[in-house]
Amino acid sequence: MPSRLLYLVRHGEQDRAEEEADTGLSERGRRQATLLGERLRGTRFAAVHHGPARRAAETAALVAASLPGVPVREDDRAGDHVPHDTDPAGLPERYAEFLAGFTERERRDGPRVTAEAVARFAAAPAEGDVRELVVTHNFLVAWLVLHALEAPPHRWIGLNHQNCGLTVIRYSSGGPPTLVALNDVAHLPPELRATGLPDDYRF
Repeated sequence: MPSRLLYLVRHGEQDRAEEEADTGLSERGRRQATLLGERLRGTRFAAVHHGPARRAAETAALVAASLPGVPVREDDRAGDHVPHDTDPAGLPERYAEFLAGFTERERRDGPRVTAEAVARFAAAPAEGDVRELVVTHNFLVAWLVLHALEAPPHRWIGLNHQNCGLTVIRYSSGGPPTLVALNDVAHLPPELRATGLPDDYRF
């Protein structure tokens, strides 16, 4: 029975030197990504995919250093985009304020790209077994978890993943998706884990 084992990773901690810029990883982020790569060493991935942001690309490169022979591919579908144009009515005030910060274009284009990501990554393959790693952002990891669990769409807000946390979902033609692991940071020592909400969480 064909199956896809999808490994999802939020990028390592971003260098905050320029708050709004597309910066790469901080020193902590590089350590997080290197340790994740060591944990995944020997895993037989078909490919490592990553979004276009520098922090995602750098994370993917550091992880892939422990995965010789595995191709690394940039994919816009793994980028940082709003997964759902959520109606703020009935949500807590802080969530409504958060949603109001997105532009009309982000609310229009983000869900379209997210749907493309779901179509590409969140399904069983036509034949054989496939194992892929996607280095992406918090929003897409949250959305794919909700998609697998058939949870209400507005719950992507507030489902937060740690930098270089590992989530694994299995897709099979024989049944619904299976959430194998969620936000697993066993490969990170305590000083590289978030003690509260990481700096780049918005609420």
